[in-house]
Amino acid sequence: MSMTDTIHAKLAEKFAPLHLEVIDESQSHHGHAGWREGGETHFRVRIATRNFDGLSRVAQHRAVMDALDDELKSSVHALAIEVLPTSTI
Repeated sequence: MSMTDTIHAKLAEKFAPLHLEVIDESQSHHGHAGWREGGETHFRVRIATRNFDGLSRVAQHRAVMDALDDELKSSVHALAIEVLPTSTI
């Protein structure tokens, strides 16, 4: 399973999102810190879930990072998180 698929599966299971995109942006970081041949090091997540209703932005981001703790400790170098409002979905 690719890292993109792993991230998608973990977030889908944990948060039951209304919208979820996992974008591998590794090629945009070629030659930068943490980049590896083959990519799968730099990701952007766009997520809309009712599980985040009432949480601060910091709490939302912490929840995503906690769900991906193993990946962030092992192979994912960078993660950009965009929490989308559920009212627009």
